[in-house]
Amino acid sequence: MTATIATTELEGLELTHRGKVRDCYAVGDDLLLVMTDRLSAFDVVLSPPIPDKGRVLTSLTLFWFDQLSDFVPNHLITADVDEMPDVVKQHADLLRGRCMLVKRLKMLPVECVARGYLVGSGWKDYQATGAVCGHALPADLPLSARLDPPLFTPATKAEQGEHDENIDLARTAEILGDDLAKRVEKLTLDLYARAREIAAERGVIIADTKLEFGFDAEGTLVLGDEAFTADSSRFWDASLYVEGENQKSFDKQLVRDWLGAQGWDKSPPAPEIAADVVEQTTATYREIHRRITGQDLPSAIRD
Repeated sequence: MTATIATTELEGLELTHRGKVRDCYAVGDDLLLVMTDRLSAFDVVLSPPIPDKGRVLTSLTLFWFDQLSDFVPNHLITADVDEMPDVVKQHADLLRGRCMLVKRLKMLPVECVARGYLVGSGWKDYQATGAVCGHALPADLPLSARLDPPLFTPATKAEQGEHDENIDLARTAEILGDDLAKRVEKLTLDLYARAREIAAERGVIIADTKLEFGFDAEGTLVLGDEAFTADSSRFWDASLYVEGENQKSFDKQLVRDWLGAQGWDKSPPAPEIAADVVEQTTATYREIHRRITGQDLPSAIRD
């Protein structure tokens, strides 16, 4: 296994962006997305990093790209370091299992969120207004209630350290135009419906998820970024689901809950994550990988 990686500095490659989790490098006209082990919560990057997290997110994204390719193309060129240009291959030991060479996209300035259950920021909005992103809901719904049909609840993209803002479809149409807004709404809900079916077969509920789309050089709308990972989705154990309660999550909810117990005001810097919480979070990420893909996370070292 490679060492835990909090940040990368790849000689010979131009760093174009360092996000909350990913480091992005230019490779000719394409991009190299490197999934580090950084973890963010409440839009703040935390310390220390979570071992294996980057490799779990990469492997899950590759799984879902393959499963959903009949619905929409994606930006992946290859995730095999040995098929990448020499300037990338020189860093193979560090990158193997945690990077993707992808097409450069013109990303839509809106995050596309599908909610199948009333939880998180959707629950807070519902408590305050009785609606979620313009969707009026029946009164007296409990926490974690299943939403039928699922809701399209987009959000604006915030800069690092800022908070995303939930918006309604009308505001989305102002940003994207009516036709594109309706197109990504349908695509988001179709992808969520399919992924939810696949996860259900494995005893997993996908409570909600965030997807990102962009246009490639040919003008084709494609799925970008990551897909249905433990960072972009809320995964629950279907056998333990109880309406009206907070659910056990296969994602970073454990860290969110721990931070809440520390009395942190969500302003940086955040408290350093306790060692036992780091260990439990790694185990949680590895477990959702096993449940979804049916396989344990492979070794980062090639045989």
